[in-house]
Amino acid sequence: MNASLNTPLPKLKNVSSGFTLIELIVTIAVLAIIVSIAAPNISTQLANQRVKLTASVIETALKEAKAESIIRRQNVTVAYNNTANTITLQASGANISSYDISASSTVSITPTTVTAVIFQPNKLIAGDDDISYSICDSGSSNETLGQVRVNKIANIDTTNTGSC
Repeated sequence: MNASLNTPLPKLKNVSSGFTLIELIVTIAVLAIIVSIAAPNISTQLANQRVKLTASVIETALKEAKAESIIRRQNVTVAYNNTANTITLQASGANISSYDISASSTVSITPTTVTAVIFQPNKLIAGDDDISYSICDSGSSNETLGQVRVNKIANIDTTNTGSC
């Protein structure tokens, strides 16, 4: 019983539990390769998000104008100001609300033919043509494009159409 206590313990080796310099260099090199592959995809995703955000703001402004024209029983004008990057809703010459759409300096908005949309209380827009806003983001190597369309019967549609 006491014999096991009297036996000497084997000598322990001096073992280091750290990493060698070569292991650290290899790990950093692998991480650098992974990051270089993923970086273009991340910038494209950020550009897509900026386009979607801008399209969402425009869509919200148009939907509010449509609802306000029905509630107020009068024409509501949605005016886009490209120098200030704002959308203003107006009824009877007075401003109802304003939307700031300058989320990024790389996003540009181009209305088709007119810079103002007039929603009528009869749930139509004034004019004969459909109106669309093209949203382009040139902030990444792959330019992304979105569109917000308003047709004659005031239906509002948002699409991501590809590149500028």
